[in-house]
Amino acid sequence: MQSFYFDNASTSYPKAPGVGEAMKRYVDDIGMNVGRGGYRDAIQAEQACLALREKLCKWYHSECVEGCILTPGATFGLNMVLKGYLQPGDHVLVSAMEHNAVMRPLRQMDGIVVETVPCAADGTMMVADFEEKLNPQIKLVCITAVSNVCGTIMPFAKLGRICHSHNIPFVVDASQAVGHLPIDCLAMEIDALVFSAHKGLLGPQGIGAALLRRSFAERLRPFVTGGTGSISDQETQPLFLPDKFEAGTPNLPGVYGFSASIDFVIAHQQEIDRREQKLCERFLSGIAQNKKLRLYGLPTIEGRVGVFALDFPSMDNGDLAEKLEREYGILTRSGLQCAPAAHQTMSTFPQGVIRFSLGWQTTEQEIDFVLAALRSLVE
Repeated sequence: MQSFYFDNASTSYPKAPGVGEAMKRYVDDIGMNVGRGGYRDAIQAEQACLALREKLCKWYHSECVEGCILTPGATFGLNMVLKGYLQPGDHVLVSAMEHNAVMRPLRQMDGIVVETVPCAADGTMMVADFEEKLNPQIKLVCITAVSNVCGTIMPFAKLGRICHSHNIPFVVDASQAVGHLPIDCLAMEIDALVFSAHKGLLGPQGIGAALLRRSFAERLRPFVTGGTGSISDQETQPLFLPDKFEAGTPNLPGVYGFSASIDFVIAHQQEIDRREQKLCERFLSGIAQNKKLRLYGLPTIEGRVGVFALDFPSMDNGDLAEKLEREYGILTRSGLQCAPAAHQTMSTFPQGVIRFSLGWQTTEQEIDFVLAALRSLVE
């Protein structure tokens, strides 16, 4: 049976052209470590890391190439930032739509007070509610740019400028935003933009980045320490960037794959955006005609990306997701999507939803096939 992949919010598939070939080229033809040798191939790998940092900083207008920290993914990057900055007794402000990649580190740390900006049932946040919550005790703000459950976009550009006016560091979980939305770290006053390669940027799993403002990076404690290949005569972690935050051997096959994927996305971003908008309109139009399901999130393409949360009141969502795969080959994500706070906000806790998320190679024919399958199953 043919498969129809509608779980791109979990990870993109297929990856961008050239990703696999770039990773294979590193493994087969280079294979050397960085910062551990002065021979040609090691220097070539080091140059590949630098080139990736430069691409990401230029694309997202980050001020500091050295502050582009290559991480094992967004979850690691968020832990690095939150645990590296916050101290017992600190207050941190989050939204009511956060992923567990933010909430679990905060809950794990002793003495951290978590304050929450309320959101509407469709995932939207009012800027006025944010400003009301921004009291003098807040030491850090960490907000998701886009809900991973329902695709609603947060007003993170406005929030960054508000934080800056109060001299409060602003951290953005951009896991579901990169590859879908324009982001300007300087204009949006973002102190740390954290994301992974494997979602909207169409890259491999196991690598991501944290784009840090230099002044913010200087205030962060290293999350992991160890060998960096630099100042090896000392047993203390280097304080210069990026070595301060990049202990151990990096994911070099991932670096090469990530570099290839970002090249593709940069070259095709306008085409990808137009395609996503067209597919979103088609999906939302078809869903609106089915009265036996409920859409959570915004009903139009304004203020959202191609991530859709559906609930089927007359059926068990888990059973329906299993039938979609077994009978139609349609692959989705049912449950709570690692975001219980978002589901509590949407009143879909604990049953969850079925999430459908579009990709860069989703077609109109596949959208129509899914809509027809849903009509058949619920009717």
